[in-house]
Amino acid sequence: MSSLDPGRGLDDLEPLREIVGDARVVAVGEGAHFVEEFSAARRRVLRFLAERCGFTVLAFEFGFSEGFALDPWLQGEGDEGELAAVCPGSSVWLATDLLHWLRRHNRTSANPLRFAGIDLPTAGGALRPALEPVARSLREVDPEALPLLESVLEISDGFLGDAASGAAAAPAWAALGTAAQDALTAGLARLLLRVRAAEPLHVACRGRRDFDVVRRGVEAACHADHMFRAMNSLLSGRTSPMDLSVREIFMAESVRWHLERAAPHERVVVMAHNNHIQQTAVEFDGVLTALPMGQHLRLALGEDYRALALTHTDDHVPEMSVEAGGTEAGTDTDTGSGVGFTLVDTRLADPGSGSVEAALDGAGLGDAVTLTDLRRSPADAQGRPLLRRIRTQSAVQSLSVPEAFDAVLSVPTVTRDGAVPF
Repeated sequence: MSSLDPGRGLDDLEPLREIVGDARVVAVGEGAHFVEEFSAARRRVLRFLAERCGFTVLAFEFGFSEGFALDPWLQGEGDEGELAAVCPGSSVWLATDLLHWLRRHNRTSANPLRFAGIDLPTAGGALRPALEPVARSLREVDPEALPLLESVLEISDGFLGDAASGAAAAPAWAALGTAAQDALTAGLARLLLRVRAAEPLHVACRGRRDFDVVRRGVEAACHADHMFRAMNSLLSGRTSPMDLSVREIFMAESVRWHLERAAPHERVVVMAHNNHIQQTAVEFDGVLTALPMGQHLRLALGEDYRALALTHTDDHVPEMSVEAGGTEAGTDTDTGSGVGFTLVDTRLADPGSGSVEAALDGAGLGDAVTLTDLRRSPADAQGRPLLRRIRTQSAVQSLSVPEAFDAVLSVPTVTRDGAVPF
């Protein structure tokens, strides 16, 4: 590739057209969050997929419910400087340069993109963003259910505070008594059953679309509640991979939710971490960690799903350090951001033989921006792939790279996102 400049011509990305083929869903990853080069590369790829391949929806690793509030701003409503007010979580979990670029793109391009959220509220750190839209609908459809919803919010508001991630929410949840934890889970389960039971009334009063969004919002809250427990177990060193996979299946089902409600000709770009989009299980040191969104989507969509990983050949990366970021809900020892971690510039060990990064360096391409088609990846005499490692955050994951991803885009440098406050 010739450049990361999103405004440059797109001809150097034409090889991506063959990789994408006729797939309706193409996922674009990143090997680490909060990296400027990955954000720039994603903008170029997104523009190519919209302008050259007809993709019309951007589904992001961002709250499902919050996405509905953000999309009108991205379509040009309101003022340019209102982003933080329209969507407070955008400054933490979305690259603001990408959002401002997308707003400008939608105003000027013949190929605008609709925005969709697919994740738990505030990356698993809150319930209110998912449940407030539910409350607005229930006031008209089923006001007798409001006390149940309010009791859930009373519990969650009491321990979550300004938590802005699952890393911050989990230890706060752990500090609750068992009775409060169980009351929260039971209240959400009852609320979901109540919403489902009122479906005919809800559809008659507010329409099918509103009911579907409300139901999905309650499901998001139920999944987030489960992830409080799962993240606490992870931070305590005793997690189960199936517990962590609950977030993954929610994101996969959210992608399918948006796809099922799109027009037949519409195609979806998914943006999430490499570990979410990969098509094989996430394992570290031979230990199963999670069954990722991409694995679920590949199972459901088959050849209609493609995954493009992003990696780098630099020797450092911004890593999310829970130890440096504090553990109390709504606090962050350095910044007050509420995410429960701090970005720490971390030096990286050599990724080792068999890694994508070592292969690029060995081919003299470590200093270039490259796009590699993995569908014709080399194998040994036994047919085993030679590419069997790839960087992820400050670690290296062992896996069959060609099975996990259809292509990989690599950048030579890593720069921490300067807009990130923590």
